[in-house]
Amino acid sequence: MKNILFLLISLFFILSPVLSNASLIEEKKCSVCHRLSKIEVAKIGPDLFYAGNKFQPTWLLQYLQNPLTLRKAGTGFNPGFLKGEFNNSHPVLSKKDAIQISQELMTMIFPNMPDETSNLKALSKGQIAKTKYEFERTFSCISCHQSLNLAGKPRGGISGPSLIDAGNRLQASWVAHWLKNPKMFSEENRMPIYKMDDETRLRFTQFIMALKKENVR
Repeated sequence: MKNILFLLISLFFILSPVLSNASLIEEKKCSVCHRLSKIEVAKIGPDLFYAGNKFQPTWLLQYLQNPLTLRKAGTGFNPGFLKGEFNNSHPVLSKKDAIQISQELMTMIFPNMPDETSNLKALSKGQIAKTKYEFERTFSCISCHQSLNLAGKPRGGISGPSLIDAGNRLQASWVAHWLKNPKMFSEENRMPIYKMDDETRLRFTQFIMALKKENVR
């Protein structure tokens, strides 16, 4: 019995993280504002348990050093939602800490997410025009998300995250899965489930990935 108890205690110390070896995500208490697993209750910040699927590492590294407001109205868990009272209070990290945390976040991936976007061809001008019309009129994405008009000027709603820099911020494969079924990531999100066939959904993915800040005029 003593040997079994000793073995269990030994395993506890072997498997439990020592503070000096703990992840910086834990040290910085990121879990106070962000979900690090799907089983947690919704929090005021975006979910991070699939950050490795969602974000591009270069953008993530820059964001952690210079946080920008992506949701001008805040989130639905913010008391001032849609009242223009939201201020981005994300801490500014040093380059060293930003590198480590971004590396840790990129290891956090959601299982069973095959990439449907690796062999897609560039959209033609006709496809871009068609998708833009559907984006703004048919599915009314612009009512919640900021995008760019034909003149390269920002326009659109603020209740959802801005898509002006989506092509630099997001991974195409994640966008495709999000458009298909956003509830697979979170039951609490306000993103509607659209009835899109695969051709439309992948066109939308390409259209969104073409939205970049360098195209703002």
